[in-house]
Amino acid sequence: MSKRKPKESSGANGECISEVQKTLRERFCHHYVTGRLFGVERQYRHLLELLKRTTAHGESNSALVIGPRGSGKTALLNHVLKELKEMKQVRENLLEVHLNGLLQTDDKVALKEITRQLHLENVVGDKVFGSFAENLVFLLEALRKGDRTSSCPVLFILDEFDLFVHHKNQTLLYNLFDVSQSAQTPVTVIGLTCRQDILELLEKRVKSRFSHRQIYLMNSFDFKQYIRIFKEQLSLPAGFSDEYFAQTWNNNVQHLSEDKTVKNILQDLFHYTKDLRSLHLLLMLAVSNVTVHHPLITASDLQEVSKQIRMDSKANIVHGLSVLEICLIIAMKHLNDVYEGEPFNFQMVYNEFQKFIQRKAHCMNNFEKPVVMKAFEHLIQLELVKPLERPSVRMQKEYLLMKLLLDNNQIMDALQVYPNCPTDVKQWATSSLSWL
Repeated sequence: MSKRKPKESSGANGECISEVQKTLRERFCHHYVTGRLFGVERQYRHLLELLKRTTAHGESNSALVIGPRGSGKTALLNHVLKELKEMKQVRENLLEVHLNGLLQTDDKVALKEITRQLHLENVVGDKVFGSFAENLVFLLEALRKGDRTSSCPVLFILDEFDLFVHHKNQTLLYNLFDVSQSAQTPVTVIGLTCRQDILELLEKRVKSRFSHRQIYLMNSFDFKQYIRIFKEQLSLPAGFSDEYFAQTWNNNVQHLSEDKTVKNILQDLFHYTKDLRSLHLLLMLAVSNVTVHHPLITASDLQEVSKQIRMDSKANIVHGLSVLEICLIIAMKHLNDVYEGEPFNFQMVYNEFQKFIQRKAHCMNNFEKPVVMKAFEHLIQLELVKPLERPSVRMQKEYLLMKLLLDNNQIMDALQVYPNCPTDVKQWATSSLSWL
Protein backbone atom coordinates (compact mmCIF):
# COMPACT_ATOMS: atom_id res chain seq x y z
CA MET A 1 0.00 0.00 0.00
CA SER A 2 2.73 2.41 1.02
CA LYS A 3 4.63 1.72 -2.23
CA ARG A 4 1.62 2.45 -4.44
CA LYS A 5 0.67 5.81 -2.90
CA PRO A 6 3.43 7.93 -4.43
CA LYS A 7 2.73 6.39 -7.87
CA GLU A 8 -0.98 7.27 -7.60
CA SER A 9 -0.27 10.85 -6.47
CA SER A 10 2.27 11.41 -9.28
CA GLY A 11 -0.23 9.97 -11.78
CA ALA A 12 -2.90 12.41 -10.60
CA ASN A 13 -0.36 15.20 -10.75
CA GLY A 14 0.55 14.16 -14.30
CA GLU A 15 -3.12 14.28 -15.31
CA CYS A 16 -3.37 17.72 -13.69
CA ILE A 17 -0.38 19.03 -15.65
CA SER A 18 -1.74 17.74 -18.98
CA GLU A 19 -5.17 19.27 -18.18
CA VAL A 20 -3.53 22.61 -17.29
CA GLN A 21 -1.61 22.60 -20.58
CA LYS A 22 -4.71 21.62 -22.59
CA THR A 23 -6.88 24.32 -20.97
CA LEU A 24 -4.35 27.12 -21.39
CA ARG A 25 -3.23 26.13 -24.89
CA GLU A 26 -6.84 26.15 -26.09
CA ARG A 27 -7.22 29.63 -24.61
CA PHE A 28 -4.03 30.96 -26.24
CA CYS A 29 -4.54 29.32 -29.66
CA HIS A 30 -8.23 30.00 -30.14
CA HIS A 31 -8.02 33.64 -29.00
CA TYR A 32 -10.60 32.87 -26.32
CA VAL A 33 -10.45 35.86 -23.97
CA THR A 34 -11.39 35.24 -20.36
CA GLY A 35 -13.04 37.92 -18.25
CA ARG A 36 -13.90 41.30 -19.69
CA LEU A 37 -12.24 43.20 -22.50
CA PHE A 38 -9.89 46.06 -21.64
CA GLY A 39 -10.05 49.54 -23.12
CA VAL A 40 -12.82 48.78 -25.65
CA GLU A 41 -15.97 49.19 -23.52
CA ARG A 42 -17.38 51.96 -25.74
CA GLN A 43 -16.77 49.96 -28.94
CA TYR A 44 -18.27 46.88 -27.27
CA ARG A 45 -21.50 48.72 -26.40
CA HIS A 46 -21.70 50.21 -29.90
CA LEU A 47 -21.38 46.84 -31.66
CA LEU A 48 -23.70 45.07 -29.20
CA GLU A 49 -26.42 47.71 -29.69
CA LEU A 50 -26.04 47.46 -33.46
CA LEU A 51 -26.45 43.67 -33.52
CA LYS A 52 -29.29 43.76 -30.98
CA ARG A 53 -31.27 46.01 -33.31
CA THR A 54 -30.83 43.44 -36.09
CA THR A 55 -31.66 40.38 -34.01
CA ALA A 56 -34.47 41.83 -31.90
CA HIS A 57 -36.11 44.41 -34.21
CA GLY A 58 -35.18 43.11 -37.67
CA GLU A 59 -33.16 46.20 -38.66
CA SER A 60 -30.51 45.86 -41.37
CA ASN A 61 -27.12 47.44 -40.72
CA SER A 62 -23.49 47.50 -41.82
CA ALA A 63 -20.29 48.43 -39.98
CA LEU A 64 -16.52 48.15 -40.21
CA VAL A 65 -14.29 47.20 -37.27
CA ILE A 66 -10.87 48.74 -37.98
CA GLY A 67 -7.64 48.23 -36.03
CA PRO A 68 -4.07 46.90 -36.35
CA ARG A 69 -3.41 43.16 -36.27
CA GLY A 70 -3.73 41.71 -32.80
CA SER A 71 -5.80 44.64 -31.48
CA GLY A 72 -8.71 42.33 -30.57
CA LYS A 73 -11.20 42.80 -33.45
CA THR A 74 -12.18 39.12 -33.56
CA ALA A 75 -12.17 38.88 -29.75
CA LEU A 76 -14.51 41.89 -29.52
CA LEU A 77 -16.92 40.36 -32.04
CA ASN A 78 -16.81 36.96 -30.28
CA HIS A 79 -17.62 38.63 -26.94
CA VAL A 80 -20.59 40.45 -28.46
CA LEU A 81 -21.91 37.27 -30.14
CA LYS A 82 -21.47 35.31 -26.90
CA GLU A 83 -23.62 37.85 -25.01
CA LEU A 84 -26.23 37.93 -27.80
CA LYS A 85 -26.55 34.15 -27.84
CA GLU A 86 -27.44 34.15 -24.17
CA MET A 87 -30.82 35.59 -25.29
CA LYS A 88 -33.12 32.70 -26.25
CA GLN A 89 -34.74 34.57 -29.16
CA VAL A 90 -31.36 35.33 -30.74
CA ARG A 91 -29.97 31.84 -30.17
CA GLU A 92 -32.88 30.25 -32.05
CA ASN A 93 -33.12 32.74 -34.93
CA LEU A 94 -29.73 34.28 -35.76
CA LEU A 95 -27.89 32.84 -38.76
CA GLU A 96 -24.16 33.55 -39.09
CA VAL A 97 -22.09 33.50 -42.28
CA HIS A 98 -18.31 33.77 -41.83
CA LEU A 99 -16.27 34.70 -44.90
CA ASN A 100 -12.53 35.30 -45.08
CA GLY A 101 -10.81 37.28 -47.84
CA LEU A 102 -7.85 34.86 -47.78
CA LEU A 103 -10.11 31.84 -48.46
CA GLN A 104 -12.96 33.22 -50.57
CA THR A 105 -10.80 34.71 -53.31
CA ASP A 106 -13.63 35.46 -55.77
CA ASP A 107 -17.40 35.96 -55.72
CA LYS A 108 -18.19 32.48 -57.07
CA VAL A 109 -16.33 30.78 -54.20
CA ALA A 110 -17.90 33.22 -51.70
CA LEU A 111 -21.41 32.42 -52.96
CA LYS A 112 -20.81 28.67 -52.64
CA GLU A 113 -19.60 29.23 -49.07
CA ILE A 114 -22.68 31.37 -48.22
CA THR A 115 -24.94 28.59 -49.61
CA ARG A 116 -23.08 25.95 -47.59
CA GLN A 117 -23.18 27.90 -44.31
CA LEU A 118 -26.91 28.67 -44.70
CA HIS A 119 -27.54 24.94 -45.45
CA LEU A 120 -29.31 25.76 -48.72
CA GLU A 121 -27.47 23.38 -51.09
CA ASN A 122 -30.63 21.30 -51.58
CA VAL A 123 -32.75 24.39 -52.27
CA VAL A 124 -30.35 25.74 -54.90
CA GLY A 125 -29.79 22.34 -56.55
CA ASP A 126 -28.99 22.71 -60.27
CA LYS A 127 -30.66 26.11 -60.72
CA VAL A 128 -28.90 28.52 -63.06
CA PHE A 129 -28.88 32.21 -62.12
CA GLY A 130 -28.38 35.17 -64.41
CA SER A 131 -26.37 37.22 -61.95
CA PHE A 132 -24.78 37.23 -58.52
CA ALA A 133 -27.51 39.54 -57.17
CA GLU A 134 -30.25 37.17 -58.37
CA ASN A 135 -28.55 34.23 -56.67
CA LEU A 136 -28.10 36.10 -53.35
CA VAL A 137 -31.72 37.35 -53.33
CA PHE A 138 -32.90 33.78 -54.00
CA LEU A 139 -30.89 32.50 -51.00
CA LEU A 140 -32.38 35.15 -48.69
CA GLU A 141 -35.90 34.51 -50.05
CA ALA A 142 -35.44 30.79 -49.34
CA LEU A 143 -34.79 31.68 -45.71
CA ARG A 144 -37.88 33.90 -45.61
CA LYS A 145 -40.14 31.12 -46.90
CA GLY A 146 -39.21 28.76 -44.05
CA ASP A 147 -41.52 27.54 -41.32
CA ARG A 148 -41.16 30.73 -39.31
CA THR A 149 -43.55 33.58 -40.03
CA SER A 150 -40.82 36.21 -40.15
CA SER A 151 -37.36 36.02 -41.72
CA CYS A 152 -34.31 34.92 -39.75
CA PRO A 153 -31.80 37.76 -39.29
CA VAL A 154 -28.55 36.95 -41.13
CA LEU A 155 -25.18 38.20 -39.88
CA PHE A 156 -22.38 38.33 -42.49
CA ILE A 157 -18.90 38.56 -40.95
CA LEU A 158 -16.22 39.44 -43.51
CA ASP A 159 -12.72 38.87 -42.13
CA GLU A 160 -9.83 40.46 -44.09
CA PHE A 161 -12.46 42.80 -45.56
CA ASP A 162 -9.88 44.73 -47.62
CA LEU A 163 -9.24 41.62 -49.78
CA PHE A 164 -12.91 41.51 -50.87
CA VAL A 165 -12.41 45.00 -52.33
CA HIS A 166 -10.18 43.49 -55.04
CA HIS A 167 -12.93 41.17 -56.34
CA LYS A 168 -14.16 42.02 -59.84
CA ASN A 169 -16.49 45.07 -59.73
CA GLN A 170 -16.81 44.56 -55.93
CA THR A 171 -20.01 42.61 -56.74
CA LEU A 172 -20.16 40.73 -53.42
CA LEU A 173 -19.81 43.89 -51.32
CA TYR A 174 -22.25 45.83 -53.53
CA ASN A 175 -24.98 43.19 -53.21
CA LEU A 176 -24.47 42.61 -49.47
CA PHE A 177 -24.63 46.36 -48.72
CA ASP A 178 -27.56 46.74 -51.13
CA VAL A 179 -29.55 44.03 -49.29
CA SER A 180 -28.63 45.62 -45.93
CA GLN A 181 -30.07 48.94 -47.18
CA SER A 182 -33.34 47.42 -48.42
CA ALA A 183 -36.26 46.47 -46.21
CA GLN A 184 -36.31 42.80 -47.22
CA THR A 185 -34.53 40.19 -45.07
CA PRO A 186 -32.84 41.67 -41.95
CA VAL A 187 -29.12 41.50 -42.81
CA THR A 188 -26.12 42.96 -41.01
CA VAL A 189 -22.68 43.07 -42.62
CA ILE A 190 -19.68 43.40 -40.28
CA GLY A 191 -16.26 43.83 -41.90
CA LEU A 192 -12.97 43.32 -40.01
CA THR A 193 -9.89 45.02 -41.46
CA CYS A 194 -6.52 46.49 -40.45
CA ARG A 195 -6.47 49.09 -43.25
CA GLN A 196 -7.27 52.65 -42.19
CA ASP A 197 -7.88 53.77 -45.78
CA ILE A 198 -10.47 51.08 -46.51
CA LEU A 199 -13.23 53.54 -47.50
CA GLU A 200 -10.98 55.02 -50.19
CA LEU A 201 -10.78 51.57 -51.81
CA LEU A 202 -14.57 51.17 -52.15
CA GLU A 203 -16.26 52.02 -55.45
CA LYS A 204 -18.67 54.95 -55.43
CA ARG A 205 -21.78 52.74 -55.81
CA VAL A 206 -20.59 50.47 -52.95
CA LYS A 207 -19.70 53.42 -50.72
CA SER A 208 -23.16 54.96 -51.22
CA ARG A 209 -24.81 51.79 -49.88
CA PHE A 210 -22.51 51.45 -46.86
CA SER A 211 -23.79 52.97 -43.58
CA HIS A 212 -20.32 54.52 -42.83
CA ARG A 213 -20.32 53.13 -39.28
CA GLN A 214 -16.70 52.60 -38.31
CA ILE A 215 -15.54 51.14 -34.99
CA TYR A 216 -11.83 51.75 -34.27
CA LEU A 217 -9.71 49.57 -31.97
CA MET A 218 -6.28 50.87 -30.98
CA ASN A 219 -5.18 48.77 -27.93
CA SER A 220 -5.69 51.70 -25.56
CA PHE A 221 -5.13 49.76 -22.31
CA ASP A 222 -2.28 50.81 -19.96
CA PHE A 223 0.40 48.68 -18.28
CA LYS A 224 -1.68 48.01 -15.13
CA GLN A 225 -4.44 46.57 -17.30
CA TYR A 226 -1.80 44.60 -19.26
CA ILE A 227 -0.71 42.96 -15.96
CA ARG A 228 -4.36 42.10 -15.26
CA ILE A 229 -4.69 40.56 -18.73
CA PHE A 230 -1.52 38.52 -18.00
CA LYS A 231 -3.09 37.24 -14.74
CA GLU A 232 -6.46 36.44 -16.35
CA GLN A 233 -4.88 34.66 -19.31
CA LEU A 234 -2.64 32.49 -17.11
CA SER A 235 -5.15 31.73 -14.32
CA LEU A 236 -7.06 28.44 -14.25
CA PRO A 237 -10.90 28.58 -14.41
CA ALA A 238 -13.12 27.95 -11.36
CA GLY A 239 -14.40 24.63 -12.72
CA PHE A 240 -10.93 23.03 -12.88
CA SER A 241 -11.00 19.35 -11.80
CA ASP A 242 -8.33 19.58 -9.04
CA GLU A 243 -9.37 22.54 -6.90
CA TYR A 244 -6.31 22.43 -4.62
CA PHE A 245 -3.87 22.48 -7.57
CA ALA A 246 -5.88 25.24 -9.30
CA GLN A 247 -5.67 27.37 -6.14
CA THR A 248 -1.89 26.75 -5.86
CA TRP A 249 -1.44 27.60 -9.55
CA ASN A 250 -3.51 30.81 -9.32
CA ASN A 251 -1.65 31.92 -6.16
CA ASN A 252 1.63 31.38 -8.03
CA VAL A 253 0.31 33.49 -10.97
CA GLN A 254 -0.57 36.25 -8.48
CA HIS A 255 2.99 36.16 -7.06
CA LEU A 256 4.42 36.23 -10.60
CA SER A 257 2.39 39.34 -11.47
CA GLU A 258 3.93 41.12 -8.44
CA ASP A 259 7.50 39.89 -9.12
CA LYS A 260 9.88 42.66 -10.25
CA THR A 261 11.67 40.48 -12.85
CA VAL A 262 8.38 39.40 -14.44
CA LYS A 263 7.15 43.01 -14.48
CA ASN A 264 10.32 44.05 -16.32
CA ILE A 265 9.83 41.27 -18.91
CA LEU A 266 6.18 42.26 -19.43
CA GLN A 267 7.06 45.96 -19.59
CA ASP A 268 9.62 45.32 -22.34
CA LEU A 269 7.01 43.31 -24.29
CA PHE A 270 4.34 45.96 -23.64
CA HIS A 271 6.57 48.75 -25.00
CA TYR A 272 7.58 46.61 -27.98
CA THR A 273 4.01 45.60 -28.94
CA LYS A 274 0.60 45.68 -27.28
CA ASP A 275 -0.47 42.79 -29.51
CA LEU A 276 -1.96 40.17 -27.17
CA ARG A 277 -0.79 37.42 -29.52
CA SER A 278 2.81 38.21 -28.49
CA LEU A 279 1.76 37.79 -24.85
CA HIS A 280 0.03 34.50 -25.78
CA LEU A 281 3.24 33.26 -27.44
CA LEU A 282 5.28 34.11 -24.31
CA LEU A 283 2.80 32.30 -22.05
CA MET A 284 2.43 29.34 -24.44
CA LEU A 285 6.18 28.66 -24.37
CA ALA A 286 6.28 29.07 -20.58
CA VAL A 287 3.36 26.63 -20.12
CA SER A 288 5.14 24.11 -22.40
CA ASN A 289 8.00 23.95 -19.86
CA VAL A 290 5.66 22.84 -17.04
CA THR A 291 6.20 19.18 -16.03
CA VAL A 292 5.35 16.89 -13.10
CA HIS A 293 8.72 17.72 -11.49
CA HIS A 294 8.38 21.43 -12.33
CA PRO A 295 4.61 22.02 -11.88
CA LEU A 296 4.58 25.83 -11.54
CA ILE A 297 5.87 28.60 -13.81
CA THR A 298 8.73 30.63 -12.30
CA ALA A 299 10.16 34.08 -13.11
CA SER A 300 13.30 32.42 -14.54
CA ASP A 301 11.09 30.38 -16.93
CA LEU A 302 9.55 33.59 -18.29
CA GLN A 303 13.00 35.19 -18.52
CA GLU A 304 14.34 32.24 -20.50
CA VAL A 305 11.32 32.23 -22.83
CA SER A 306 11.60 36.00 -23.34
CA LYS A 307 15.25 35.56 -24.44
CA GLN A 308 14.17 32.74 -26.75
CA ILE A 309 11.52 34.94 -28.44
CA ARG A 310 13.89 37.87 -28.92
CA MET A 311 16.79 35.75 -30.10
CA ASP A 312 18.51 37.24 -33.14
CA SER A 313 18.51 34.72 -36.00
CA LYS A 314 21.65 36.18 -37.60
CA ALA A 315 23.53 36.16 -34.29
CA ASN A 316 22.54 32.48 -33.95
CA ILE A 317 24.12 31.74 -37.33
CA VAL A 318 27.37 33.39 -36.17
CA HIS A 319 27.53 30.94 -33.22
CA GLY A 320 27.95 28.06 -35.68
CA LEU A 321 30.74 29.58 -37.77
CA SER A 322 34.37 28.44 -37.82
CA VAL A 323 37.12 30.61 -36.29
CA LEU A 324 38.35 31.51 -39.81
CA GLU A 325 34.85 32.75 -40.78
CA ILE A 326 34.62 34.73 -37.53
CA CYS A 327 37.99 36.34 -38.37
CA LEU A 328 36.72 37.31 -41.84
CA ILE A 329 33.61 38.94 -40.30
CA ILE A 330 35.81 40.92 -37.89
CA ALA A 331 38.02 41.99 -40.81
CA MET A 332 34.92 43.20 -42.70
CA LYS A 333 33.70 45.06 -39.66
CA HIS A 334 37.10 46.70 -39.31
CA LEU A 335 36.90 47.82 -42.97
CA ASN A 336 33.38 49.17 -42.40
CA ASP A 337 34.60 51.28 -39.47
CA VAL A 338 37.63 52.62 -41.32
CA TYR A 339 35.84 53.39 -44.60
CA GLU A 340 32.54 54.45 -42.94
CA GLY A 341 30.30 51.75 -44.38
CA GLU A 342 31.69 51.81 -47.93
CA PRO A 343 31.46 48.46 -49.78
CA PHE A 344 34.52 46.18 -49.80
CA ASN A 345 35.76 43.19 -51.80
CA PHE A 346 37.33 39.85 -50.89
CA GLN A 347 40.88 41.07 -51.61
CA MET A 348 40.53 43.89 -49.03
CA VAL A 349 39.18 41.45 -46.43
CA TYR A 350 42.00 38.98 -47.17
CA ASN A 351 44.64 41.70 -46.78
CA GLU A 352 43.13 42.76 -43.44
CA PHE A 353 43.12 39.12 -42.28
CA GLN A 354 46.77 38.71 -43.33
CA LYS A 355 47.78 41.75 -41.23
CA PHE A 356 46.15 40.09 -38.20
CA ILE A 357 47.89 36.76 -38.90
CA GLN A 358 51.29 38.47 -39.17
CA ARG A 359 50.77 40.17 -35.79
CA LYS A 360 49.52 36.97 -34.10
CA ALA A 361 51.49 34.33 -36.04
CA HIS A 362 52.34 32.44 -32.82
CA CYS A 363 48.69 31.60 -31.97
CA MET A 364 46.84 31.49 -35.32
CA ASN A 365 47.35 29.15 -38.26
CA ASN A 366 47.78 30.77 -41.65
CA PHE A 367 45.35 29.61 -44.34
CA GLU A 368 45.88 29.40 -48.08
CA LYS A 369 44.00 31.97 -50.14
CA PRO A 370 41.62 29.38 -51.79
CA VAL A 371 40.63 28.14 -48.31
CA VAL A 372 39.88 31.70 -47.17
CA MET A 373 37.91 32.24 -50.40
CA LYS A 374 35.84 29.12 -49.66
CA ALA A 375 35.06 30.44 -46.17
CA PHE A 376 34.09 33.82 -47.68
CA GLU A 377 31.74 32.10 -50.16
CA HIS A 378 30.13 30.21 -47.28
CA LEU A 379 29.35 33.56 -45.57
CA ILE A 380 27.68 34.72 -48.82
CA GLN A 381 25.57 31.50 -48.88
CA LEU A 382 24.48 32.15 -45.27
CA GLU A 383 23.45 35.69 -46.36
CA LEU A 384 25.70 37.34 -43.78
CA VAL A 385 27.46 39.05 -46.69
CA LYS A 386 25.63 40.38 -49.73
CA PRO A 387 27.06 41.19 -53.19
CA LEU A 388 26.10 44.69 -54.38
CA GLU A 389 26.24 43.71 -58.06
CA ARG A 390 25.61 40.60 -60.09
CA PRO A 391 28.75 38.51 -60.78
CA SER A 392 29.91 38.80 -64.40
CA VAL A 393 32.32 36.76 -66.50
CA ARG A 394 34.66 39.73 -66.96
CA MET A 395 35.00 40.56 -63.24
CA GLN A 396 37.06 38.35 -60.92
CA LYS A 397 35.35 37.05 -57.76
CA GLU A 398 38.00 38.65 -55.54
CA TYR A 399 37.04 42.15 -56.66
CA LEU A 400 33.25 41.89 -56.49
CA LEU A 401 31.86 44.60 -54.17
CA MET A 402 30.20 43.29 -50.98
CA LYS A 403 28.26 44.56 -47.99
CA LEU A 404 28.16 43.07 -44.47
CA LEU A 405 24.65 42.45 -43.07
CA LEU A 406 25.66 42.37 -39.37
CA ASP A 407 26.16 45.31 -37.02
CA ASN A 408 28.67 45.84 -34.19
CA ASN A 409 26.35 44.70 -31.39
CA GLN A 410 25.40 41.45 -33.14
CA ILE A 411 29.07 40.56 -33.66
CA MET A 412 30.11 41.38 -30.09
CA ASP A 413 27.11 39.52 -28.58
CA ALA A 414 27.88 36.47 -30.71
CA LEU A 415 31.58 36.53 -29.70
CA GLN A 416 30.69 36.66 -26.00
CA VAL A 417 28.89 33.30 -26.24
CA TYR A 418 31.04 31.74 -28.98
CA PRO A 419 32.48 28.46 -27.58
CA ASN A 420 36.30 28.33 -27.24
CA CYS A 421 36.90 31.56 -29.13
CA PRO A 422 40.65 32.42 -29.11
CA THR A 423 41.43 35.36 -26.84
CA ASP A 424 43.45 37.12 -29.57
CA VAL A 425 40.45 37.04 -31.92
CA LYS A 426 38.26 38.61 -29.21
CA GLN A 427 40.88 41.29 -28.56
CA TRP A 428 41.15 42.00 -32.30
CA ALA A 429 37.37 42.38 -32.51
CA THR A 430 37.35 44.82 -29.58
CA SER A 431 40.22 46.87 -30.91
CA SER A 432 38.84 47.03 -34.44
CA LEU A 433 35.36 47.99 -33.28
CA SER A 434 36.67 50.86 -31.20
CA TRP A 435 39.07 51.91 -33.99
CA LEU A 436 37.49 55.36 -34.37
